[in-house]
Amino acid sequence: MQTTSTASLRARAQQLGVALDEAMAERLLRLLDELGQWNRAYNLTAIEDREAMVVTHLLDSLAAHADLAGERIADVGTGAGFPGLPLAIANPQRQFTLIDATAKKVRFVAHAARTLGLANVQALQARAEAMHPHLPFDTILARAVGPLAELAQLARPLSRPGTRLLAYKGRRPDAELAALPAGWQLAGVRAVQIPGLDAERCLVTLLATQPDQAGAQVLP
Repeated sequence: MQTTSTASLRARAQQLGVALDEAMAERLLRLLDELGQWNRAYNLTAIEDREAMVVTHLLDSLAAHADLAGERIADVGTGAGFPGLPLAIANPQRQFTLIDATAKKVRFVAHAARTLGLANVQALQARAEAMHPHLPFDTILARAVGPLAELAQLARPLSRPGTRLLAYKGRRPDAELAALPAGWQLAGVRAVQIPGLDAERCLVTLLATQPDQAGAQVLP
């Protein structure tokens, strides 16, 4: 089986504008090692081919690196930790809260963060719509969570005016963009080319324009 080297990973990440050092690249590849081991028992991802994991889990996650803002980042519906874990590895100065409702996925995220020494990652089993953090997040990430209108509603309890909601999409979702809920405005749509991925990809950025008024569970 062909394995990806740290040099290859760093070169491809550089194509996305992400400068990884050797230690970061090693951590990213070790993350896939851990995911592969857990996946045999817990079925965390349908992707098992190593190269496909590099492209789909690592490089696709890192595509949002340039769009992050602020220090407090939430990843809603993180699944097995994507895009949150790769971005946390590449951004050790930022704090990441990775949120999912499925216990086995959150257990893996916590295990991966502990094993890789990621002190800037918190794994949280919860539903975003039932949360109300003590401090709102600066950027909220979501990959394959649902339509923008649904995502914006889920993200509202985590946001404040100016919070950036960053959604991974395939083709530019014009129909979804035309149906944004009140309290959010479009800040931009950026097309990205993921090295090794033969498919359209874009990142949609929304900005929260009003605070959440609904009561919800307060988190520490």
